[in-house]
Amino acid sequence: MLEPDLFLVFLEPLNRVNIPYMVTGSVAGFVYGEPRVTHDVDLVVELNASRVGEFVALFPAEDFYHPPEVVIRTEIGREARGHFNLIHHATGFKADIYPIGRDALHRWAMAKRRIVELGSHHISLAPAEYVIIRKLQYYQEGRSVKHLRDIRGILATSGSDIDMTELDARIVQLGLSETWKELSEQP
Repeated sequence: MLEPDLFLVFLEPLNRVNIPYMVTGSVAGFVYGEPRVTHDVDLVVELNASRVGEFVALFPAEDFYHPPEVVIRTEIGREARGHFNLIHHATGFKADIYPIGRDALHRWAMAKRRIVELGSHHISLAPAEYVIIRKLQYYQEGRSVKHLRDIRGILATSGSDIDMTELDARIVQLGLSETWKELSEQP
């Protein structure tokens, strides 16, 4: 499991200036499910062009790698699948940043995100349904079984808290029914 300070180096600055974000990926997967080793944190961030300079200032170059502002502006301007990284020099820990863009699933999840207390800190966490859906998509694209293990862990640990009606509807809407069925048929 990750030490909380590793991902707080990215989350505390966002919290401080109220840039909306949600933790997703394997970190969200182990909050909802079972721990596994990871070397990054995945963040969906609602960032517009007017706040790029402020965002970059939160992660000073002496402490963090971040791409040039022009690259960040390009990535936040994409309708979907924008992406860039931040890397904390002292630890080598990485944040994969996914701008919200016009992605309807990102927007739905951002509206449904949960605030989770972590000691004296709080983090904004993507809903479990979103994490499952994205992991289904990643499995469908790359066939990495780690995504299936994560989904099984989420279902086993947090299954009673998952809105299965919402999850099933979004799975159908996004064309993931066969992958969902494949997951349920595997041991």
